[in-house]
Amino acid sequence: MHIKSLELVNFRNYSNVILEPINGLNILVGENAQGKTNIVESIYFTSSLKSYRTFKDRELIKWGFEKAYIKEDIEKQNSFNKIEVLINNEDKKAVRINGVKNLKPSDAIGMVNVVIFSPEDLKLLKEGPAIRRKFIDNELNQLRPKYHHALLQYNHILLNRNNLLKLSFNKPSLKTEIEVFSEQLAEYGSFIVEARYEFIKKLSMIARLIHRKITNGEEEIEITYQCDAGLFNSKSQVKKELLNFYINQIDKDIEKGYTLKGPHRDDIIIRINGTDARIYGSQGQQRSAALSLKLSEIEIIKSEVGEYPILLLDDVMSELDINRQKHLLNTFKNIQTFLTCTTLNDINAFHFDNKSIFTVKQGTVKKQ
Repeated sequence: MHIKSLELVNFRNYSNVILEPINGLNILVGENAQGKTNIVESIYFTSSLKSYRTFKDRELIKWGFEKAYIKEDIEKQNSFNKIEVLINNEDKKAVRINGVKNLKPSDAIGMVNVVIFSPEDLKLLKEGPAIRRKFIDNELNQLRPKYHHALLQYNHILLNRNNLLKLSFNKPSLKTEIEVFSEQLAEYGSFIVEARYEFIKKLSMIARLIHRKITNGEEEIEITYQCDAGLFNSKSQVKKELLNFYINQIDKDIEKGYTLKGPHRDDIIIRINGTDARIYGSQGQQRSAALSLKLSEIEIIKSEVGEYPILLLDDVMSELDINRQKHLLNTFKNIQTFLTCTTLNDINAFHFDNKSIFTVKQGTVKKQ
């Protein structure tokens, strides 16, 4: 899978730019605030129809304009697809695939598979559970459209239930409505838990092998899914346990004003040599673990879709030592990669037969 052509119109600081990357290492070099990350962001956006930098689509539109446009020509499994996305300043999107109009935005999700690695990802072990749930959800959204739908529905129902919980503090009669939302939450929640459990199981096996290489066999990593429903037995059992939580804790939820338990509170536990790396791991161990997770992501996509995803490396090289850089760069051989950096010094330390360098300056891109 690789991008043959990328066109941006009024996207961030670009008026109009066309990029023709190679199916290899594409280096975007330039000073800070010139537009390197904007290119990476546009590629990520076509895969998920959301930015990893902002929740507001209108912030992607060049100042003074009402719309932004992204077009990608993609080669995937020996077939060619053209994806076009139009973003307006009302945070609405229009998608066209191979010229077909009036598609649902969700129809484009999964057509382009990407893995992004940025300094934010080094916080996977340092920050709270929300960033680790986001890591899981972003991956599953790409691979399974039904998961994306279930997660949207779950979050929508959760919002409605929480609103009722706040109102119910002085209106006990609303409990019946809360129970209805509880049943719906349990239905979608059990689907989410099942998908996450299977994903983490596969992730842990792959990460264990990768982590051994990164640490020269000195460390063993183990990743487990921490779920309010307990150990996963079956979807029906999880649904039953979630529903019991939601029903039995209504009074507590009303007191707090929000739903205390469920997939929206789950986490993953990462252990190195049997010890919780989030609490006891050194900074070096935490960075190695984060790197293992991201490299495992690549292999999972390969196993699911039959092709490697596009790899986006946004200003991450300077955050890694030479050994971790080496392991990361070794993944480039069979993957189209976009790497942003302010200098070529770190990259020149490694030899690549198949690379292309683009200088980015003030919203313009020039191939060297």
